[in-house]
Parts: sequence; structure tokens; C-alpha cells
Amino acid sequence: MTDATSSVPLSVDEKPADKLAQSRRSLAIRLLIPAQVLLVFIVAFPLIMQIFISLTWWTPLDGDPWYLAWMSWNWFDNYTYLMQDEGLWGSVGRTLLFVAVAVPIEFLLGLTLAALFYEGVFGRPVLYSLILMPMMIVPAVAGYIFFLIFQQTGPLNSALSVFWPGALDVNWLNDTTRAFIAVVIADVWQWTPLMFLILFAGLMSVPEDQMRAATILGANWRQRFFRIALPRIKTVIAIAIGLRVIECFKIFDMLFVMTGGGPGVATESLSLFLYKRTFQDLEWSYVASIGITVLVALSVLTAVLMARVKKKDAS
Repeated sequence: MTDATSSVPLSVDEKPADKLAQSRRSLAIRLLIPAQVLLVFIVAFPLIMQIFISLTWWTPLDGDPWYLAWMSWNWFDNYTYLMQDEGLWGSVGRTLLFVAVAVPIEFLLGLTLAALFYEGVFGRPVLYSLILMPMMIVPAVAGYIFFLIFQQTGPLNSALSVFWPGALDVNWLNDTTRAFIAVVIADVWQWTPLMFLILFAGLMSVPEDQMRAATILGANWRQRFFRIALPRIKTVIAIAIGLRVIECFKIFDMLFVMTGGGPGVATESLSLFLYKRTFQDLEWSYVASIGITVLVALSVLTAVLMARVKKKDAS
């Protein structure tokens, strides 16, 4: 005797499931539409507007709204001019120098602290909080703190006077070299904790069984760290360095408070240069072209670095 349900076509059983899946997809699309619209207005619209303005001579001094910038269309004249702007390339060079000095120091200090914490130190919970504290301070506030520290009558000169014959009277922020060093010290103090946090999280993801096996086989902590742990966090290292490089390119608050880009333009970063050209010279179309160029350059650099890291991990 055959079962009555066996004679029912399979398609009849599938139709309710298909309708349910279709309704779920429709609901998901309806729920995503507000987020997509918001993303368009937050990301796509400002980017398109910036590209549009960068192809014109428009400035607020014209008295026209931005959507009438087409009346002063110049195609790629702004991009041609930025290739010849010595002030721009000077700020780019100073920013690259700052990146080349600050990021390696932050990486080495962060890696050292991460290695110490990974092996275990006394009072780790308390030290962990103390190390991360500078990262929680607003960059403008941190800049003001170091502005006071490096003053001619500040605490740094007073502390160094203990080891110096006579009262030390150095004006740190009025000398080109010393001002640059002061800014690097301030940035290292504030952002080494971020490097430490990322690297320490990477080290904690290293399999413990491999470290135990190496210990049983007689490997010391240097061998365990450099031959087992460090090779397994190459991607984390690349991410940490990439984040700091991008953030260093955007450094503004600390420099603005400490030196204002001075003395002269000795500490004027790319962000400070753009700020001055935007709010002092009101050359908005030119600044837009610089912003697009920097965005493309950093995006390409990041993509190349991540591709190389993935290639090394795959091999």
C-alpha cells in the first residue's frame, strides 16, 4: 500500500520554501536600502563633488554656489599646477620624513612592549592600563601638553638643568631641528600604545601548542619569538604599520597646537599645508585636486602592500 504523500509532486513542496526565500531576500533588500542611501550621501556624493570642484577654478570668493563651478571649468589645470608647486612638495617631503622617523620608532617600541607582555611581566593589568592611557588623550590636548613641556621655561629644561652646569635655557620649538624632534617625541608618546595593542593582539593569536613544543625542544624565548611568533603575525605587522603611515599623513592637531607648522615651514605637514590653502587662501578647487591625488596615491600604496602580504602568506 503506497503512502498518500508519495504521490504529491516535489514542486508543490518546494514552492512554499521558494516563496519564503524570496520574501526574505526582498526584506533584506528593503532593510539595506536606507544604509545604501546613507552611504551614498556620506561617501559617494562628497567624493563626486570634490572631483567636480577639482576640475574648476571655483572659490567661495566668487560668490557662486559650488554647483555653478562649471562656469570656471579648467579640466586638469589644478593637477598640472600641483605637480609644480614647491610648497606642496615641501610639505609632502616633511610628512614623509616624519613618517620615516616616527613610525619605525613606534613599531620597535610597540613590538618590544608586546614581546615583554607576551612572555609575562609582573603587574600586567596595571601596566596595561598605564601604557594605553596616552592613546586615550585627544591629540590637540596631547599637543598642548608637549607644547608646555618644550617651552623655554618648561619642565624639560628644568629637569635637564639638574645634569647641566647652570640653568638650561633652550627654546625647543623655535629651532627647525629641535621642533621636528619635539613633534616626533610627542607622536611616539601618544601612538606607540596603539602599535603595542595591535601587535600584542597578534601575538596572543599565535598557537600555544607550537610555543610549548618549542620550549620542550629547548628553544629559548628569543628563538620562540623570532622563529615562531614573529613570522606568524606578518599580516598584523603590515596592518599596524599601514594604519600608522596613513594616520601620520593626516597628522594635524598636534602640529597645529605645538608649532603651527613653524618655525617657518619646518614642521608644516601636508595636512597643515592643506588647511592654510583652504581657510587662509580659500583655494578650494586646488585643495580638492590635492585631496583626490593623495587619496589615490594612498589607496594604491595600501593595495600594493596588502597584496604583497597576502602573497607572502600564501607562499
